[in-house]
Amino acid sequence: MSGSEQESTDRITHRDTHRTVERVARESYGRLVAYLSADTRDVGSAEDALSNALVAALETWPRDGVPQNPEAWLLTAARRSFIDLVRHRQVAEASEPTLALLREEKDMILSSLSGEFPDERLKLLFVCAHPAIDPAMHTPLMLQTVLGLDAARIAHAFLISPTTMGQRLVRAKTKIRDGGIRFEIPQESELPERLDAVLEAIYAAFGIGWDDMAGVDQRGRDLAEEAIWLARVLLQLMPAEAEVHGLLALMLHCEARRAARRGPDGRYVPLSEQDYEKWSKPLIEEAERHLGEASTRGRAGRFQLEAAIQSVHAERARSGRIQWNAIMMFYEQLIRISPTLGTQTGYAAAVAEAKGADAGLAALDGIDSDDISAYQPYWAVRAHLLRRLGKTPEALEAFDRAIGLTEDPAVRQFLLQGRG
Repeated sequence: MSGSEQESTDRITHRDTHRTVERVARESYGRLVAYLSADTRDVGSAEDALSNALVAALETWPRDGVPQNPEAWLLTAARRSFIDLVRHRQVAEASEPTLALLREEKDMILSSLSGEFPDERLKLLFVCAHPAIDPAMHTPLMLQTVLGLDAARIAHAFLISPTTMGQRLVRAKTKIRDGGIRFEIPQESELPERLDAVLEAIYAAFGIGWDDMAGVDQRGRDLAEEAIWLARVLLQLMPAEAEVHGLLALMLHCEARRAARRGPDGRYVPLSEQDYEKWSKPLIEEAERHLGEASTRGRAGRFQLEAAIQSVHAERARSGRIQWNAIMMFYEQLIRISPTLGTQTGYAAAVAEAKGADAGLAALDGIDSDDISAYQPYWAVRAHLLRRLGKTPEALEAFDRAIGLTEDPAVRQFLLQGRG
């Protein structure tokens, strides 16, 4: 083999190895971090240790070959690094029993071909959403500790500086380590509220990615996909929870329409006007399976109802019609469970389609909230209903409010066209 051929082969080997490390990291990151930190509650050290193990894999695997069980290899390397890091940070005295156990099990894990070890990710998810931690940090913590996203990428999604996000993440992890927050699944009496916090955090991550409507920023698409993957992890760990099925169904229905949200020229396309031929049928079918599974549990919740609304929209691909009466009824149930401004605005829009613009406007007028002035969807719906009713001066005022609150250029253009 010539020198150039050998060099080309080496490049391919390194590239393939790098991809293997990326795949293993994606699939195992949260599981390894959770396992390493379950006893010590030192999430930061566990993340650093795993990062060191991944660097070692990039250096070692191209030379020695990818091990038969990459996850077990990473766990063993991370455990060695974890012990060193904890000692270096001078907290070994309190953690010595745990560190002794890690040392004893190290050789056993290295020789294991199955890589079987307790999956603590569910506990880690509940730790990230613990009431003692700032609710604003629930989602960022999950994104970093379970998915391995770096602070800079998370900061971009939350529109703050990487330095600020990094500091907040460090403070949250310090709270876990020093605040006595235990790695455990909540008691049955605490589970509904704590599970809701986990679901809300995952959905918040999806919403941030989904807001990149144009799809011009791959990081937005990636974040939505990461949230769906996180919901799949949660479902794997809690398969009997109806709302977990409901959340996954909701996100899959939304993701199925990504390609239809913009026209060829980049213009915004409302859901009711989207070309359903562009919707992803496999994602819709999967969403319907999860929604069906949730319905067998007999415990309707917010995410199931929101998914049911999206399911009615998806039915247009088969029937060619939108059953607005069904959407309106689902919103009525949703308002009883979650009477948010967004839910009430969605209900008013559905009422307008089912019963007429007058009835929809009356529903909007019935919303009692101090937040209306800054809520763009409210003013956008109001503007279109006033336009339909021929109330031009009021419609123009509402359009101006909605346009002023709109950040997406394509949506702003859509509203400007509606304004006339």
